[in-house]
Amino acid sequence: MTIEAPGIDAVRALRDSLAETMRMTPVLRCAAIEQELGSDSTVWGKLEFLQRTGTFKARGALSNLQRLSEEQLASGVTAVSAGNHAIATAFAARAVGTTAKVIMLGSANPYRIAVCRGYGAEVIIVDDVHEAFEVAESIERDEGRFFVHPFEGPAVATGTGTVGLEICEQVDVFDALIVPIGGGGLMAGISNAVKQLRPEVEIIGVEPKGANSMHLSFAAGEPRSIDKVRTIADSLGAPFALPYSFELCRLNVDRLVEVDDLALRKTMGFLFQRMKFAVEPACAASTAALLGPLRDELRGKRVVLVYCGSNIDWTTFSEQVIFED
Repeated sequence: MTIEAPGIDAVRALRDSLAETMRMTPVLRCAAIEQELGSDSTVWGKLEFLQRTGTFKARGALSNLQRLSEEQLASGVTAVSAGNHAIATAFAARAVGTTAKVIMLGSANPYRIAVCRGYGAEVIIVDDVHEAFEVAESIERDEGRFFVHPFEGPAVATGTGTVGLEICEQVDVFDALIVPIGGGGLMAGISNAVKQLRPEVEIIGVEPKGANSMHLSFAAGEPRSIDKVRTIADSLGAPFALPYSFELCRLNVDRLVEVDDLALRKTMGFLFQRMKFAVEPACAASTAALLGPLRDELRGKRVVLVYCGSNIDWTTFSEQVIFED
């Protein structure tokens, strides 16, 4: 498949247009992780969990909604999400003056459902992610609402590309970049922007073992799906890859690694105890990869970790986290 990747000038233009709505999230030296790795390692964290709505997702949602006509905005939007994309779509809809009807899973964190409703969205709860997409399709067809995809398409990649642009402006020199992968929308945009600005940087994607659709897709050379999501990292629980984001990832991502739920839970504990970050499992994935399968080969290198977001309540956090002595 031949795709047209967003150029870096388009990413810059979008970043400028979002300046009053989105934050440039900080980059922080991660001394605790550097100490854990040793050997003069240098590690930065891109703290996207400090973004509006608590995740990077608002960047892609706003990028989509900014492109809609007045007629489309009058009809409203719809979306499918385990939580973070639904929140971002509700936020973006309110920001541009339209309405949102979102489909969320029954397994979604109650905190996320409440936040989504707090932004004014109508929330429909279903049991299964495949059913969720079917419901969204019927709403799109019957009500004329624009479907805001959680990870596919040029608008999403341009939006998430602003994260990569910011990293390159905030960190002068780095050797490797580690980014969590769900459906691939975050990685597609970041990797596309970073490879245009820093082609020498190694870009590594990390997936949970229970939701490894991008691994399967890379191996097959085309988008693949999984029968069921089997990970606590529900924000990375995309049941399939899709052509546009897959192709951008295949063009720009140097390799992929996997981490299991036990590693995610222990890393949540490490980040809380050593860095005072209370994050959801998806947000811990980049650190889990660096301290796990990538530890030896990236020790002594200059590494940037993307902390993709964290919408989690204390009860859920306390049930999932593992603290080690």
